[in-house]
Amino acid sequence: MDFVHETRPSRVVFRPGAAFTAPAEEARHLGLRRLLVLSGERGAATARAVADSLGDACAGLHTGARMHVPVEVADRGVEAARAAGADGCVAVGGGSAIGLGKAVALRTGLPLIAVPSTYAGSEMTPVWGLTEHGVKRTGRDPVVLPRSVVYDPELTLSLPVPLSVVSGINAVAHAVEALYAPDGSPLVALMAEEGVRALAGALPEIAAAPDAVPARSRALYGAWLCGACLGATTMGLHHKLCHVLGGTFGLPHAETHTVVLPYALAFNAPAAPDAAAAVARALGADDAPAALRELAARLGAPGSLAELGLKEADLAVAAAQVAGQPYANPRPVTTDDALTVLRAAYEGGAPARA
Repeated sequence: MDFVHETRPSRVVFRPGAAFTAPAEEARHLGLRRLLVLSGERGAATARAVADSLGDACAGLHTGARMHVPVEVADRGVEAARAAGADGCVAVGGGSAIGLGKAVALRTGLPLIAVPSTYAGSEMTPVWGLTEHGVKRTGRDPVVLPRSVVYDPELTLSLPVPLSVVSGINAVAHAVEALYAPDGSPLVALMAEEGVRALAGALPEIAAAPDAVPARSRALYGAWLCGACLGATTMGLHHKLCHVLGGTFGLPHAETHTVVLPYALAFNAPAAPDAAAAVARALGADDAPAALRELAARLGAPGSLAELGLKEADLAVAAAQVAGQPYANPRPVTTDDALTVLRAAYEGGAPARA
């Protein structure tokens, strides 16, 4: 064995009902006295309830989060934090809200408490993302990693089944890429396989009974593991494809991850057979890409990039962007390779067998 594994410094509180008690407790633990609560418009009611639970420690509520964190949205978040005299932030919601919290932390150094309401997993990573002029940039900085993460399964009960499904498969994508990342480790591999297994088991139960707290808990547990895997490793082809499709073409984040994942894994599987085998074990299947595609289809998720609104003429532009940016991946990726993967995802057919 030859590896380096860096443990991230976040505290995790995991219990039903924690969203409206733990943020205040975590603020006291961190010595914070004036917290700005961040969210998107969709999650404003929940964020307001969290803000109320903070009492005198709440410095205000800012509901301007947007998907892919446009730089102007980040600018407004920073302005709100400074105007409120905040000494910390609480991000309540999915990847958009937590992404805004990270952008504020990156610019100001303010500590962040995350209260996720989806399975996106961003709360467990030091990865930030900003979109400007149609290009999404990402980077890593320990300052954006939330100091505390509050997981409340009851908070996900209001997440509609279609969003639960794509959010969960988005988390699975983090684990899949971690399994073939060049900076993986035995611990990451264990977490990744367990995370995929937990989510793949929980999502059908959620689809059948959306108010089942045990299934919601297992899905959130799986999302935690998958997010932690992404936080410890380097992203590859799958995430680069999705960043281009989201940042340049405005495709929805979780849905895009759900559509692209089987085809990105099918492309990489010949160069990463152990990773593909681990995913297959977690899914109880022989062919991991096909099983991922089947899971998404069975749960009613979108099946193609065309269904998400991408135009066929956009494929070549996206492929050139993907191939033109360096990133770690088990196989080299030419423009033609990227185009092949994108076209397969655009058409939505069965992933090619390795």
